Amino acid sequence: MKNIIMTTALALTLGTAAFAEGKTHYVAIHVNQNDPQVMNMALNNAMNVDSYYSAQGDEVVIEMVAYGPGLNMLIPGKSPVADRISTMSLELDNLRFAACGNTHRKMSEKAGKDIALMDEAEIVPSGVVRLIELQEDGYAYVRP
Repeated sequence: MKNIIMTTALALTLGTAAFAEGKTHYVAIHVNQNDPQVMNMALNNAMNVDSYYSAQGDEVVIEMVAYGPGLNMLIPGKSPVADRISTMSLELDNLRFAACGNTHRKMSEKAGKDIALMDEAEIVPSGVVRLIELQEDGYAYVRP
């Protein structure tokens, strides 16, 4: 009887410890359109996912990948969501913005100068390849 009580107590303790630790979720959000509605929806998705998992006691890592016309999301002066990106980056330390290096290079060549990106953006070699890598690493894929 004593062993049963000890085993039950141990199981409850381990179960509570595992629950208290929560789970970490990984989400990749794809933006490839120069459309303010799509960009805002992608940012809304990130906020909603973060809020949901925080309320569950879980953590979430979110990476937004912009390429093609969607790269305008991360260009100062062109981005219709620049203020939201700056604010969200301060509020959510689990949110990263990846800018496609291929698109950036082509835009810069066309402009005849280096196109500046927002400070929040990190250039990756290829947006498409980055999405593939994230999915291979277990990230859920979201396209708003």
